[in-house]
Amino acid sequence: MTESTSTTKDAALTVSEVSRLAGVSVRALHHYDEIGLLVPSARTDAGYRLYSRDDLDRLQEILLFRELEIPLEDIATLLSGGAFDRRAALELQHELLMHKAVRTEALITSVERAINAERTGVRMTTEEMFEVFGDFDPAEYADEARERWGESDAYKESARRTARYTKADWERFKAESQQIGTDTARLMDDGVSADDPRAMDLAEQARLQIDTWFYPCAHEMHVGLAEMYIADPRFTATYEKIHEGMAQYWHDAILANAARQR
Repeated sequence: MTESTSTTKDAALTVSEVSRLAGVSVRALHHYDEIGLLVPSARTDAGYRLYSRDDLDRLQEILLFRELEIPLEDIATLLSGGAFDRRAALELQHELLMHKAVRTEALITSVERAINAERTGVRMTTEEMFEVFGDFDPAEYADEARERWGESDAYKESARRTARYTKADWERFKAESQQIGTDTARLMDDGVSADDPRAMDLAEQARLQIDTWFYPCAHEMHVGLAEMYIADPRFTATYEKIHEGMAQYWHDAILANAARQR
């Protein structure tokens, strides 16, 4: 008698049919039989292995456990004995696979970031930038900035510089910015006017920070930025989170600083 070629739902399947169905090699199925892990329920007169539906259920268990990288000898222990609960095993496998899926997704994301970094030369991801800046995500305004200033020398220079920055670089920039914000808030709390030399010195410090990190920022350009700080609600909100009234105060300090340079 030759190997059966039946593919009906309840008919016994040959080793080659099971191999094609389950995506496991014939050699592996033979090995499972030899070690007693998956012994076919029947054989043909010629000695060919025949697998029943119960055998396929057991094979599914084996393959799921193998997917979880559990050694064959441990799988044999898990599946041995009359007390084996298939439903409980499936629920356990589901839980373990969910954990593995989360881990795999994280690894995929990590590799995708690495690929993007190699392709673009930008070593910091959008996620890392978001983490560094807290509620402010620079990428949120990237398209707008490109549309408004993409042809400008300042934009091109900023893009060139920031492409090289690492997460550590952005953290240093953030620390500098936070210090300027803290010092400005302290002056405001002390009732120091925006045209006081101390406030103007902080405005100059901020101008030089832009000049160092992004693009050459002359006083005239800094004044233009100051106007945007109070004209664009998004920028205004950024300063207002530090101290109420800071957007206007900062605008006035920048203008006063530019005026004293004349």
